[in-house]
Amino acid sequence: MAMLYRRHMRFGALSMALMFALPAMAYTGEKLAKEAKVSIGQARAIALKVHPGTITDEELEREAGGTGLRYSFDIKNGRVTQEVGVDARTGHVLENAKEGKNPD
Repeated sequence: MAMLYRRHMRFGALSMALMFALPAMAYTGEKLAKEAKVSIGQARAIALKVHPGTITDEELEREAGGTGLRYSFDIKNGRVTQEVGVDARTGHVLENAKEGKNPD
């Protein structure tokens, strides 16, 4: 029983250390989220369905096109980074293009 308790305590201490060591997951433009009808999680799923890979950057921004509020994701797959834009109010894909030489 004592060994189980020590193992549990080590796991708990490790979990606590990781919780405080890792930054909170936030994205650029998070303050606009109250205006979105599509959550960041839903938008991520839509973007990754269009272009599978690893999201390296994400933001919520006001930008022309669609309803004017969009999630923008940079998604890396191999050597290619694709920019995928998802309308934050409708969930429609607004952009799906290879990231240029001068990313914003």
